[in-house]
Amino acid sequence: MNDLVWYLALCGSTAFVTFVCLRVWDYFVVKGAKARAREIISRAEQEAENRRRETEVELKELALRYKEEAEQEFRKIREELHNRQRLLDKRQDALDQQSEQLRKQERVIENLQRKLAEKIQEYNRLNEDREKIIALERQRLHEISGLTKEEATKRLLELLEKELQQEVAAAVLRHEKNLVERCEEKTREILLSALQRYAAPHTAEFTTIVVDIPNEEMKGRIIGREGRNIRAFEKATGVDLIIDDTPGVVMVSCFDPVRREVARLSLMKLIDDGRIHPGRIEEVVEETEKEIEDHILRMGEEACREVGITNIHDQIVRYLGRLNFRTSYSQNVLRHSIEVAFIAGMIAEELGYNGALARRCGLLHDIGKAVDHEVEGGHPKIGGELLRRFGEPPEVVHAAECHHDSFCIQWPYTAIVAAADACSASRPGARRETLEKYLKRMQELEQIASEFPGVEQAYAIQAGREMRVILKASETTDEMAAKICRDIARAYEKRLSFPGEIKVTVVRETRFTEIAR
Repeated sequence: MNDLVWYLALCGSTAFVTFVCLRVWDYFVVKGAKARAREIISRAEQEAENRRRETEVELKELALRYKEEAEQEFRKIREELHNRQRLLDKRQDALDQQSEQLRKQERVIENLQRKLAEKIQEYNRLNEDREKIIALERQRLHEISGLTKEEATKRLLELLEKELQQEVAAAVLRHEKNLVERCEEKTREILLSALQRYAAPHTAEFTTIVVDIPNEEMKGRIIGREGRNIRAFEKATGVDLIIDDTPGVVMVSCFDPVRREVARLSLMKLIDDGRIHPGRIEEVVEETEKEIEDHILRMGEEACREVGITNIHDQIVRYLGRLNFRTSYSQNVLRHSIEVAFIAGMIAEELGYNGALARRCGLLHDIGKAVDHEVEGGHPKIGGELLRRFGEPPEVVHAAECHHDSFCIQWPYTAIVAAADACSASRPGARRETLEKYLKRMQELEQIASEFPGVEQAYAIQAGREMRVILKASETTDEMAAKICRDIARAYEKRLSFPGEIKVTVVRETRFTEIAR
């Protein structure tokens, strides 16, 4: 019995101790778990904070990127709106000019109608006077001469016939004069309308081209040992290569623009490649010549598409492309031909002729200049033979042969092309002025401004498009300055002929200078 009690007591003690140990263990486990939980929470909060910061940075970068894209889009839209506004302004100016021309034509028609009504009234009055005179003459003839009615009628008709012949001759002369004036006025209107509807930019081309080089060492490599590279290059391209002390550039000189362009492209390829020796030079020049031939064909096709010409021989297209490398008095012949084509088409449409045929004549009128350095004779004759050989219509052939009035004009398109050619070649800005004319014009501008009293100095700037005049402050006033400015502008309008406009700026000021020591 005692053993049982002792055993039960031992079991109870063991159970109690075990319970206490479990409670203690649970306490430490819970405490550790809480510590780990706090650590996990702290780490999660730190990661969340880091993530929040990264997200804020990404959002800021995204916002900046969106803002930049929005600004670019805004600038693009603003530029497009600006371009559209300029286009609308140009169209508005064109509409204003057309409306002004219509008003002028309406005034001319009104004047003609008024003159016609006056002529009708005058004719009616003359008719009444004639009837009165006839009645009086008949009565007097019967009273004085005692002639028969038939005799009197015959005599009266002879007298009236003489008077009518004089009046008819005067009327014919008057109408011929009016017709000549109206034809001249209509001709000017057609030419001005064609020139206003089409205007193309022109650039002056020279016989030399500047090619940039990366460093001075490249000059020695281009020359080569004992000059073998430069000799090989000049022999392969047919140009003169000028290498002097000018830093960073090499000059390519040649009168043939095609060879000059081949040389320029070949030299740029050699400089980029870095391998410069006679074999490589010949290879690059041959490759460039093929590219230029393809470019010439492409330029001819683009010119035909621009003008709207189809069914043209491929060789003629190649000759057109070669005109892009041909100049006449610094005017690009291909651009000149395109401009002549458009102007001729407009003139032909105004006159009621075939505008497409006129454009074809205008585009091909200078085709002989593509080969005039290879074939003897002038470019009109050469061009006519080429066009006849490749089956062009007789109107086109005749326009090419006779646009310089070498023969009698048989087709109206020849006269139209001649007029368009003269307009394109002689209008301001089409051909470059010589240096002597340029200097003379600058001197004339400054001399005219210096003739006015009170002018101290006068300078022509912006290639003669603006004058800067300095007055003597002690001899002039602000009111005099305004009058001098207006008088100089009026003097230019009366005494000079110039394209565009000249801006005159008069400066009158007083300066005081002191030196502090």
